[in-house]
Amino acid sequence: MPKTLEGQITMEKTPSYFVTNEAPRRIHSMAKDTKLIVVVRNPVTRAISDYTQTLSKKPEIPTFEVLAFKNRTLGLIDASWSAIRIGIYALHLENWLQYFPLSQILFVSGERLITDPAGEMAKVQDFLGLKRIVTEKHFYFNKTKGFPCLKKPEDSSAPRCLGKSKGRTHPKIDPDVIHRLRKFYKPFNVMFYQMTGQDFEWEREESEK
Repeated sequence: MPKTLEGQITMEKTPSYFVTNEAPRRIHSMAKDTKLIVVVRNPVTRAISDYTQTLSKKPEIPTFEVLAFKNRTLGLIDASWSAIRIGIYALHLENWLQYFPLSQILFVSGERLITDPAGEMAKVQDFLGLKRIVTEKHFYFNKTKGFPCLKKPEDSSAPRCLGKSKGRTHPKIDPDVIHRLRKFYKPFNVMFYQMTGQDFEWEREESEK
C-alpha cells in the first residue's frame, strides 16, 4: 500500500477479498482501523452476471442451468460453484465480523447504486468522514449501458462510463431455475439483513417481476 499522509485516504479495490477466508485476518493484522466498503446485489442476479462474464471468455462452458444444480430432478443447488457461493453473503460476513466491528463496514446496495447513485455515494462519503462533494449533478444515466456514468459538472468532456465488461446482456435462464435459486437464497438473505440491520428488499424486488 502507498504511504498515506495526514488528511489523505488511501483506497484499494479487490472484489475477491469479501469471499476469501484469509483476507479479514490479514487486513486486520495490517491495519485494524481500516474501513471496509462492500457492494452487494441480489444474489440471483449476481450469479447470472458472474456466469455471463465467464461465458464471454469461455463460450464452451455448460449452460447456467447445468452448473447451478448438483441434481436438477431433486432441485439440489450446487453451492460449491463459486457463482452461487459468493452470493451467500451471511456466510462471508460471519468471517469478517470475527475481526471487524459492523461499524467499520459499509454495505452499498448494487441496485440503488444504479437507480440512485448520488444517494448511495452520499452514504459512502459520510462513512469515510468526507464532505458530500459527489452529488446528483455528477451522474448521467446511459440508456444503452443501463448504468449511470460519472461526469464533471464543470467540464464539457464526455462522461466516464463503466467498461465493456459491464452491462452485458444476460442469457435467458429457465424461470424454474430462477425460482429455485430464489428459494435457496431466501434464508441466507434474511440472515444477512439481520446481521447488517439493513433490508436490501431483494425478495420484494423479485415479487414485483
